[in-house]
Amino acid sequence: MLIGNLKIALDGKRITVKAYAAVLGVSEKTVWNKINEETDFTFPEAQKTKKELFPEYDLEYLFASDVNA
Repeated sequence: MLIGNLKIALDGKRITVKAYAAVLGVSEKTVWNKINEETDFTFPEAQKTKKELFPEYDLEYLFASDVNA
């Protein structure tokens, strides 16, 4: 499992995957797939994440890939 900046930020605010999925309007499985970089976040999902949950972070920071880290 990849632990990226988004997962760290979610954990830091104690936002569960279930709660995050509800914000995005998708299933928990979909969120896990996105966090683990099996599927991509859409730009509207990224915007909503930043606006509603993490206005203090840059999009580039939140959604930086761990694949080549």
